[in-house]
Amino acid sequence: MSTVERYKKTYPISWEQLHRDAKALAWRLVDAGPWKGIVAITRGGLVPAAVVARELDIRVIETLCVLSYAWKDQGDSQVAKAAAALVGDGEGWLLLDDLVDTGKTARLARGLLPKAHFASIYAKPEGRPLVETFVTEVSQDTWILFPWDSESQFVQPIVKLKPGPE
Repeated sequence: MSTVERYKKTYPISWEQLHRDAKALAWRLVDAGPWKGIVAITRGGLVPAAVVARELDIRVIETLCVLSYAWKDQGDSQVAKAAAALVGDGEGWLLLDDLVDTGKTARLARGLLPKAHFASIYAKPEGRPLVETFVTEVSQDTWILFPWDSESQFVQPIVKLKPGPE
C-alpha cells in the first residue's frame, strides 16, 4: 500500500486549536519538570515548542532537524542537524514534536536522546508507545493537516457545485 493510500481521512487543525492543544500539553508536562530546555523536532515541533516554552517558562530551545515527510509521503528519517552537545543524552530535556505517526522519526530521536522525555501533541497508534506524554490520539489512517501546510481560500457554495439540467 502506498503512503497516500494509507490516509483515508483528513483532520484539519486551525492555529487556534493548535495553540489550545499545545497549552493542554504544557499542563500535562508542568509537574514532570523542571526542564533544562526543549529539543524541538523540526519542522513540526517548532510551533508547539514555542507555546510550551512560554507556558513552562523555558528559555533554552534546541533543535533536532529530521527529514522524513514530503506531502503524505514518508520516507526513511534522516538527521539533517543533531541537537547541540549541551543536550548530551537528553537527561532533563523535553523532546517535543507535533505528531508521532509511524514512529520512524520518534525512534531516531529516542536513539539520539534516550533519556529525554518525549512529548507530542498528537499521537497515532503505531507511534504512541514511543511517546511519554501526548494530548490527542488520532487513527492511523488520518492525515493531520497542520495550519502551516494550508491556507484559507474561497470555496463555491455547494448549490453552485451541483450540475445543472442538461
